[in-house]
Amino acid sequence: MTSFEEAETEETVTCLRMTFYHPCQGDKMMFRCLNFCKKEKVGAGEVAAFGRDSNLCRYLLLDTRVSRVQFALQFYRRLNSSQFAFEIKNMSKKTKLMVDQTELGYLNKIDLPCKCTICFGDYQILAEVKEGESLDYFETYLHLTEAPILVERCLPLLQPVPETGIASSFPSQGKSPIEIDENES
Repeated sequence: MTSFEEAETEETVTCLRMTFYHPCQGDKMMFRCLNFCKKEKVGAGEVAAFGRDSNLCRYLLLDTRVSRVQFALQFYRRLNSSQFAFEIKNMSKKTKLMVDQTELGYLNKIDLPCKCTICFGDYQILAEVKEGESLDYFETYLHLTEAPILVERCLPLLQPVPETGIASSFPSQGKSPIEIDENES
């Protein structure tokens, strides 16, 4: 047999991709301890905790307004399934955690959707899960963005379009609408 035939079967790894944003990140550098743009292995039984206490958290946020442990992610396999998922738990007594439109109080937890936003204070995190097969570990892949993840959607005011189908970019100056019969040309 060749070495190719004897090689272990490759398995895919679940990857949690997280994109971080804070409006003052340039000044306060609260993300300077995070390892951006590099995949990091995390054991399947480990809790991925985010906060400011280096003894308790794997991912440090250097900001006194962040709790010692802000939130935690637990990797697990769904019951009677081969699918893996993450559970997110709010560990802060003072700050509510928003996961998409769901508000989590202290010690509340929910399943992390495959793609969602996690918000607390001025922090915005886009979390995306890419499913894998590994039972032993998952990977995290962190990014930093300068643009807010949550953007208020302001739609421009729409101007009515006349029946001719031609909209004028100039407002009518002192002209009142003229009614025309369909049969007139």
